[in-house]
Amino acid sequence: MNNSVGNTARLLGAGLRALLVLTVICGILYPLAVTGVAQTLFHDKANGSEIKADGKVVGSELIGQRYDLPLKKGQDTPDPDLRWFQPRPANGLGENSVNTRYKLLLSGATNLSGDNKDLIKQVRDAKAAIIEDNSTATHRVTPSDVPADAVTSSASGLDPHISPAYADLQVHRVAEKNHVSAARVQNLVDENTEQRTLGFLGEPRVNVLRLNIALRELTTRGGDGS
Repeated sequence: MNNSVGNTARLLGAGLRALLVLTVICGILYPLAVTGVAQTLFHDKANGSEIKADGKVVGSELIGQRYDLPLKKGQDTPDPDLRWFQPRPANGLGENSVNTRYKLLLSGATNLSGDNKDLIKQVRDAKAAIIEDNSTATHRVTPSDVPADAVTSSASGLDPHISPAYADLQVHRVAEKNHVSAARVQNLVDENTEQRTLGFLGEPRVNVLRLNIALRELTTRGGDGS
């Protein structure tokens, strides 16, 4: 009887010691080590790849955001603010309908097939809007000028990048709306165009948030400067 109680006590003691040691290692030391390495070697990425302007965090370089006018009475969706470069469409985004205590935006794709009538209508309507919005008194946009990413959303609906072709298409409209030369705005696009990763991965791209920050700096410091 005494041996049985003693063995049980020893087993319980060993189990508790193992629990304590593993809790310290896995629950305290390991997370601290990983966090320390991340903050030391990958500080920006570990903190969400934040982008700052005027000393304030204005977004993340990994998450796209809209540049719209205030919602008008009777509107379901706001009109784009044409002073700024616009991102890709976000047709796959939805709203949280389960936990209605919080207003959440759910990312995702439309999951519509290439011959789906709704998708075809979305693309046609988007192309017509792109042509109308980006045509100016001195520059006419044609249907062949409109790249695919201007009228289709990404798989997440939150793509922070657009193609250089879509950025170039918006140059004349942005220049006209901000009263600066198209050449200066084109320079901003060229300066903010990222090339393929390692020279062969992905495609050239433009981060819309970074580009709009550069545009804001150009317009606030006196515009053309040319």
